[in-house]
Amino acid sequence: MVILGLDPGIARLGYGVIAADRGRERCIAYGVLATAPGQQGPRLLDLRERLRALIAEHHPDRICVERLYFSKNVKTATVVGEARGVILLTCAEAGVPVVEVQPQDVKQAVAGYGAADKTQVARMVRVLLGLAELPKPDDAADALAIALSGARMHVDRIESAKGT
Repeated sequence: MVILGLDPGIARLGYGVIAADRGRERCIAYGVLATAPGQQGPRLLDLRERLRALIAEHHPDRICVERLYFSKNVKTATVVGEARGVILLTCAEAGVPVVEVQPQDVKQAVAGYGAADKTQVARMVRVLLGLAELPKPDDAADALAIALSGARMHVDRIESAKGT
């Protein structure tokens, strides 16, 4: 199963692509889709087109997207919400199932602790995927963690169905 993890953002959308097979995961690709500063409309359109290309390149079976959690900065929350809308629309157009995950669930799945910090999560992503170095930038490391959490949810559901 190929899983695309997405860490929503308008300036930088982190992505991580992994292959998951019976509890074994390997990294296929990761990075960020960065948009140039400017008006929101063209940036969102750019994000949509580049996300379409990413989906076409990797043919994910599932896309995992981090849910927007409460933000004290209303402007940031609004902009990220707009990016999430474009992400969800693009995934629906591509016909790829979307799983939305809470940030604390991602941390729990990857680091074993729902309040882990970004460094702990990035270190565990490196270990779990056998990467030579920490994935950079942080948006990409977060996206890989989101993909890993989606893979682990799938394994947990299979194990539960088997009764183990």
